[in-house]
Amino acid sequence: MWFSFRFLWLLCFSSLAFTATTHLAAGDRGKNLVIPFDVGLKSLLSATATITHNGTVRWSEFDAPTPGTIVNVATEKDVQVTIKYCVSKGVPFLAQNGGHGWINSFNLKQNGVVVNLRGLNAVEFNRDRTQVTLQGGASVGEVINAAYANNAQVLTGNCNCVGTLGAALGGGYGNLLGLHGLSIDNFLSMNVVIADGSLITVTPAVKDLWWALRGAGPNFGIVTSAVMKSLPVPQAENTAWLGGLFFTGDQVEAVAQAIEDLVLQPKMNIFQYYLTTGAPDFMPAVLVTPFFYGSEADGRAAFASIIELGPFLDTTAQTAYPHWNDGAASFCVDGGRKPAYSAGFQKMVSATWRAIWNEFITFLEYPGTGSSVVILEAYPTQLIQSIPASTASFANRDIRFNSIVLPWYNNKSLDAAAEKFGSTVRDLWRSTSGLSENRTYINFAHGDEPNDVVYFSNTARLRSIKKKYDPKHVFSHWLDIEYRK
Repeated sequence: MWFSFRFLWLLCFSSLAFTATTHLAAGDRGKNLVIPFDVGLKSLLSATATITHNGTVRWSEFDAPTPGTIVNVATEKDVQVTIKYCVSKGVPFLAQNGGHGWINSFNLKQNGVVVNLRGLNAVEFNRDRTQVTLQGGASVGEVINAAYANNAQVLTGNCNCVGTLGAALGGGYGNLLGLHGLSIDNFLSMNVVIADGSLITVTPAVKDLWWALRGAGPNFGIVTSAVMKSLPVPQAENTAWLGGLFFTGDQVEAVAQAIEDLVLQPKMNIFQYYLTTGAPDFMPAVLVTPFFYGSEADGRAAFASIIELGPFLDTTAQTAYPHWNDGAASFCVDGGRKPAYSAGFQKMVSATWRAIWNEFITFLEYPGTGSSVVILEAYPTQLIQSIPASTASFANRDIRFNSIVLPWYNNKSLDAAAEKFGSTVRDLWRSTSGLSENRTYINFAHGDEPNDVVYFSNTARLRSIKKKYDPKHVFSHWLDIEYRK
């Protein structure tokens, strides 16, 4: 079908990452070498944990970590002993679940280790389904499927292949945010391996660390499991109206203004994408994806102002909970180069979006860039703004819109053009942001942002807590909190 669009996306949230490796020469990468580091660590691990040197697959190859060793853990204690061992040997390490973190601050080379958490993927509900315990390797898709099977809902991100806790620790936006809050608002406790290798349980009683983990978590430890709130919901009621409304390039201003004017209620959210139809034509289009937790009739009424603009294609439908993220499947494709840039802002300015559309069309003239995308997301903020900002280190409860520009290509020679395109679009968002200072959601950051841009007014307190819990600065790969400054 001519309109078999390659990217009918719902935005995915980046996953957690830290670092660690043995001292392998570049030419030795990929060989299953038996070396002293392996022997020493292997004896401390559980029987089903493994150590390999086959490299690690990342969602983006742009500035990706290149570890020489991967430790595939099987228990929480495996994480603990791996961190203790790496710290004692002076070996850098990075924890990874889905491998979707795109930030360019992953300074992990052949002398580093990736702690692969995917083996820790259990998801268990309590008897009344008001709490869920999930391990650090559980993906969004695994959590949603388990929740549906247990007649429950859990606040997760919108991409099934992304690590649930990795996305949550930065703040955690999701389809049900208007009803349940951010992911960080739903944590009850966390098991965390901190910089000295201790495995501790963090609750609100551990005031500083509880505050810091919920918004800047990767800078303070590896969360091996967490207890979160869940909501009992029968399967028959666990549906939403969602899908795609496609518009042409001459409707850019009208769509932007309609989103600006739209008042999002708790059951709603809306995304906008600049993308292409994919091969062979790669025709540019504007895609809007409304979400309404309820019936189609109520959803269409809630988004009437968008529908009245006259999309040339409407793929919306009533959809069961396990399939809410199906449109994001193409986003889960690993590989390729994807240097993302992002900004938060308060206003949709039509002229700004026309300029961004023009930049997008210009970048598509480079061969092999047809998978690139510009993404806007907007959620109802009534609930999250009712929660005091001081309760967690997440800094963006007041931000109305978050956007990402994602150049996507394979040819490394396009890096400079892609970075120029990305930074130009980010500058355009910032130029009409309606904010007095630049702001960026940490999970979407490029990596060149100063601490104040992502941590905002929480920066000073985070630096103080960092100095207390990570004096050797072993967790330093996720937009590092520079406590020395």
